[in-house]
Amino acid sequence: MRVKKDAKNLMDDAKPFQLDVVRVKLVKEAPLFSELPLQNPYDAVAAIGDLLCEMDREVVCVVNLQSDLKPINVTFASIGSLNEAMVHPREMLKASILSNAASVMLIHSHPSGNLLPSKQDTMITDRMNAVCEMVGIQLVDHVIVGGNNREFFSFKEKGLMDNPKITYATDYRNFSFTNSLVAEQGKGR
Repeated sequence: MRVKKDAKNLMDDAKPFQLDVVRVKLVKEAPLFSELPLQNPYDAVAAIGDLLCEMDREVVCVVNLQSDLKPINVTFASIGSLNEAMVHPREMLKASILSNAASVMLIHSHPSGNLLPSKQDTMITDRMNAVCEMVGIQLVDHVIVGGNNREFFSFKEKGLMDNPKITYATDYRNFSFTNSLVAEQGKGR
């Protein structure tokens, strides 16, 4: 014998839809450097370079800056292996947005002491430059430190960084999904 259930009984058996509420919290840790503004790569290397040069693997940091270039905080976006660290703009900008940063400076280590940027270093710099422009947080520089912290490579100082001026479509008829970032050109989608 089959028992028929009416709509009311079915509703009583169903579990109510539940949507989890989450929050992201910025947590302060012990300070690493002073209130001095990071106006150039020399200041950045003096502030955090020694710490990064002690690492035995690549470490990628994002220093979040106020509009006067005084550091708000630093976040370790990736701790990788001997010769690489995986990073993504989404992870690199989490603390920047939560900290109300006006600008950011990327600093990462090359434990080998070879300060020349890799293809991946160049690509993430280009990508971060564009993403930072889109969210309204200026990328000030990307600095590579290594070895004894006396030498470094600065994308800005070498004239390799130019903050993009992205233009946005104002008419839907001119909108195009085919335009890609420079670092992504040539990749299959």
